[in-house]
Amino acid sequence: MAERRRVVVTGMGVVSPLGDTLEEFWTRVVAGESGIARMTLADPEKYPCQVAAEIKDWDYTRYMDRKDGRRMARFSQFAIGAARMAIEHAQLNLEGIDRERVGVVMGNGGGGLQSDEEAVRTMDTRGGMKVDPFFVSKRLNNMAGANIAIQFGLLGYNTTVVTACAAGTQAIGDATEVIRRGALDVALAGGAEAGICELGLAGFSSMRALSTSFNDTPARASRPFDRDRDGFVPGEGSGVLVLEGLDHALARGATPLAEVIGYGVTADAAYLVAPSENGAGAARAMRLALRDAGVEASVIDYISAHATSTDVGDLTETQAIHTVFGERATQIPVSAMKSQIGHLLGGSGGVETIAAVQALRTGWVSPTLNMDQAGEGCDLDYVPHQARRVNPRIVLKNSFGFGGQNAVLVLQKYEG
Repeated sequence: MAERRRVVVTGMGVVSPLGDTLEEFWTRVVAGESGIARMTLADPEKYPCQVAAEIKDWDYTRYMDRKDGRRMARFSQFAIGAARMAIEHAQLNLEGIDRERVGVVMGNGGGGLQSDEEAVRTMDTRGGMKVDPFFVSKRLNNMAGANIAIQFGLLGYNTTVVTACAAGTQAIGDATEVIRRGALDVALAGGAEAGICELGLAGFSSMRALSTSFNDTPARASRPFDRDRDGFVPGEGSGVLVLEGLDHALARGATPLAEVIGYGVTADAAYLVAPSENGAGAARAMRLALRDAGVEASVIDYISAHATSTDVGDLTETQAIHTVFGERATQIPVSAMKSQIGHLLGGSGGVETIAAVQALRTGWVSPTLNMDQAGEGCDLDYVPHQARRVNPRIVLKNSFGFGGQNAVLVLQKYEG
């Protein structure tokens, strides 16, 4: 049986509420800063949630031609920015490699939700024939991946994973599988989302999914695992990784940043917006990822949690971790990046996986802000308040989405 092709990360790009360079993002993560403030992309006065984690002073012309950018929705602009930075970080010379062997796998949840809102407002006030002629091509979920391919001339396998909040992580896992089976040498993979608008705010508010108790103190609103958590904080952004077959990376002289060694996906097949009881589906995904990596649960040094700051979600993720890791569960650092950047929905997995790779590279794991007093049943080591030097060798990344979508990665420090 042929040896399985190894897949490594060679570049990363991030557009986030904590900065739109990898360096700024990670510096602010380790410093324990929050990117959450009063919402400005929509007028929140009529709604119970008035805070968000937004990209400030966004200027897409730093990453693409103005004309091209005007024809894209905001989530695609974020993806182009993150992809360009990832390519540069990887020192990937696209002129010197076979572009038919370079592809794109992106995760997304809602597509161009802002474009939907704008189109409906225009149709209502000015008539349907005044709707932006680029509306359809802006709003489609696949357009982040499509626009990346167009911008950089990437001719290989291209697809979009639309599994709600699991999408970014699942896209990275799917891209890993495509490289493993030999269909690509290089993939740009991750997630992108930009759904902060009145339509998104109204939808999530009506289902009572958002935090409502900390409008006057926005940085305190996202509080995973805490007793006073009361819903997630909407966020936006994109994280894109350059994944390569190890043989290809070494042949071109690239420096691997980390290795993707395991991947698991399951469905709860239970509820539309709630996880299965005791986190059973999440636990199965973690076990599948560990089995795919060929490692025991005992070697995991750190867990990057999904942890949205919802009552049921955080509890069931804790229960799933207990199921998989047994007595050792309380000894493993578990942190929740959404406490700093809010919930980027389909973009979360891309940005949070980049943070997991940074943990392997730097030794530091991100903190869980606002974890003042653990909620009932939340009894793990959640790295409260401050980043911690853990020096992990192998980490596990969880992402779970509406519809019972579960995606888990196992990442390892590259050791040759």
